[in-house]
Amino acid sequence: MTFRLATILVVTALGLGAAGAQYQVDTRSNVDYAEHDGVKLAGDLYLPKGLAKAPVLVAVHGGGWQGGSPASYRQWGPYLAKNGFGVFAVRYRLAKPGVTTYPQAVYDIKAAVQFLRAKAGELGVDPERIGAMGDSAGAHLVALVALAGDEPLFSSEYRNAPNAATPSSLKAVVGFYGVYDLWAQWQHDQIARPRDQIAEKFLGASPMQNRRVYFDSSPASYAIESKNRTRFVIVHGTNDDVVDVPTQSTAFQTVLKQAGFFARTVVVPGAGHYFVGSDSLDDPTSFGAFAAPKVLRMLEGAL
Repeated sequence: MTFRLATILVVTALGLGAAGAQYQVDTRSNVDYAEHDGVKLAGDLYLPKGLAKAPVLVAVHGGGWQGGSPASYRQWGPYLAKNGFGVFAVRYRLAKPGVTTYPQAVYDIKAAVQFLRAKAGELGVDPERIGAMGDSAGAHLVALVALAGDEPLFSSEYRNAPNAATPSSLKAVVGFYGVYDLWAQWQHDQIARPRDQIAEKFLGASPMQNRRVYFDSSPASYAIESKNRTRFVIVHGTNDDVVDVPTQSTAFQTVLKQAGFFARTVVVPGAGHYFVGSDSLDDPTSFGAFAAPKVLRMLEGAL
């Protein structure tokens, strides 16, 4: 009896009850989605087998806009696909010493959304149920595409791309320990990571050189009533020393709610940064396993 109860608890913790884990996973690696400035962009696609017109999320890794890979979603991709949500974990152009990728990285993620919508029939996904998820810098990028993808700043380039005319709207966004205010992140960097000025490297200037770019690149700047069709799930730990929770996740949720957005929070006790890519969802004691069923439940209502 004790073993059976323990098994039920583990299954429930991972969200693998009667409503979940009912699909096998079709995994497709290195699916090309765009080519920008001679750089081919691709991602790994996880789809629930046998589910017609599945909802799907573009998944965007973190890494300070400088590193990381789609491998961060090798746990979450199959987990969500088993539970009926496709996941397209993508690569995008990363900043290098002396080379910024803003706003190019935003265009890359926007193109991934447009690709899924344009190829929805071929892929077997629902073009009306496209969302995005991202962690850290990835959460910044998906939130910015959701709120500002149709702004002139992020619509003037790559107009001749195959899917450029396809809408990039997102129905839902899941952001894990994201950066939503670049000015606040720059201030935090001065204390938390003075030898790695991630916001400044990404934007190519300090606030003293170009304050406007910090406003334009911040998802929080676009959280207004006319854009409140996208639903948000904000996930963060209580021990994050890389991204400051009060000035990022908490402040972002506040401005979203003020503008009438659907915005929910998942707080992970004791969690720091990076657990999306490092935690095994098969370990019921991990931070990821704590967050996964809660995120899944919210996605079921939001996407």
